[in-house]
Amino acid sequence: MTGISVTLRALHDGERDLEEALLAAAERHRTEHEFRHVAIDCARWSREHSTRLAALGHHYGLDLPGPHDHPTPGALATLREKAAEALGRRPETGLLLLNDLRDLHLAAGRNSVHWEMLGQAAQAARDERLLELVSSCHPQTLRQMRWTTTMIKVLSPQLLLST
Repeated sequence: MTGISVTLRALHDGERDLEEALLAAAERHRTEHEFRHVAIDCARWSREHSTRLAALGHHYGLDLPGPHDHPTPGALATLREKAAEALGRRPETGLLLLNDLRDLHLAAGRNSVHWEMLGQAAQAARDERLLELVSSCHPQTLRQMRWTTTMIKVLSPQLLLST
């Protein structure tokens, strides 16, 4: 197994994990509509990244799984939604949101480092297929990081000073 294949596997797993974390945070913070919608959009990017990494993995002898299945919402989702509405914007939910943003930022940062490593390796190896993938996916990961940074900057003063 080459260093590229090890890094591809780590990035693939990281993108799948980030998708799951984004969707879970979107569910936890249903009443924060802007956060919820952007988190779902960012999760779609990570899902696309993991799908494309799985496809490219075959070129490197990897058998990477496709994206996670997401069950349709049921009674439990309705219950969580009602609980989120009841909690509203209490200070505890704000701190939970900041913690989620921090964790999402760190997860996206790990993925960004892997994209950077693969991009450098692709240039050195003149691997056009890998370079194209990095060039199209890494900017979205950087946008995920900028979004979490912006949200943290906007929310931190109010939330940290009010508790």
